[in-house]
Amino acid sequence: MVTLQDVHAAYERIRPYVRKTPLVQMKAVRQTLSHEGDIYLKLENMQVSGSFKARGALNTALGLTEEERQRGLVTASGGNHGMGVTYAGWLTGVPATIYLPHSTPAAKVAKLKRWGAEVVVVGRVWDDAHTAALAHTNRSGATYIHPFADPRVIAGQGTIALELFDERPDIDHLIVAIGGGGLISGISIATHGLKPDVKITGVEPVGAPTLYESLKANRLVELEEVMTAAGTLAPRKSDQLNFEIIQQHVEEIVLVDDEEMRTAARWLWEEQGIAVELSGAAATAAVLSGKVLIEPGEKVCVLVCGQGTDGIEE
Repeated sequence: MVTLQDVHAAYERIRPYVRKTPLVQMKAVRQTLSHEGDIYLKLENMQVSGSFKARGALNTALGLTEEERQRGLVTASGGNHGMGVTYAGWLTGVPATIYLPHSTPAAKVAKLKRWGAEVVVVGRVWDDAHTAALAHTNRSGATYIHPFADPRVIAGQGTIALELFDERPDIDHLIVAIGGGGLISGISIATHGLKPDVKITGVEPVGAPTLYESLKANRLVELEEVMTAAGTLAPRKSDQLNFEIIQQHVEEIVLVDDEEMRTAARWLWEEQGIAVELSGAAATAAVLSGKVLIEPGEKVCVLVCGQGTDGIEE
């Protein structure tokens, strides 16, 4: 299990190579919602590589032995984790091979290639790419960096909470998007290690309710299919490690549909000047759509997790 001490160690390891991302107050929101809370946006879309994923990938890569690094890095990704692993490989001088499903936007594929990654596009969803990447790992002996079910990755993602509470120790509610669950796992462990009473709400797409259905069933569930354009939030199955952490630390999971995410992405761009991918707007969508109610006086942090323009393009 990952501990607060693991998150602190991860932060010391990666701090020279990542950005302390901005925390800004959400403006003009009173024109959209009727509430009296204060809402802040943690802008991980401005992180190195374009998302929070650089944190977990770097924590893992920097902790490998030289022998492990020289065998190369491999992962399966919807795009953002692949970019994080590619950045970690570039920083440590290690080649990276990234497996992507066919649903990955072409712009992400091109970006990974520009950074020097070997890119293999295979399968319809992340789970297909994951199976192919594991086969590559078995053949080559390369080091597989799992996007969400690795304690080192989880600890790296948890460093976001250290930054957040250092700047705003009065935050009492966090809203975090869920794909496989690595981000919310790390953030919730660090948060409750620092402030046990903070409420944590997860957000998943209606078309990929992996952890929502798992919590409802009280066991890890594999979806028969995923039906969302938010590809980085769309594994068919999470992992027992993430499930147990989320079960312990996350108070609720709410679902938003693709149109609610698009509306939120356009709102972030038009009202805040923040360009995010569809997945990056999921947590904001939960607030704007009223799926998460903000109590009077509540100080809320919404995580904006990935850059892009697919959320605002027609």
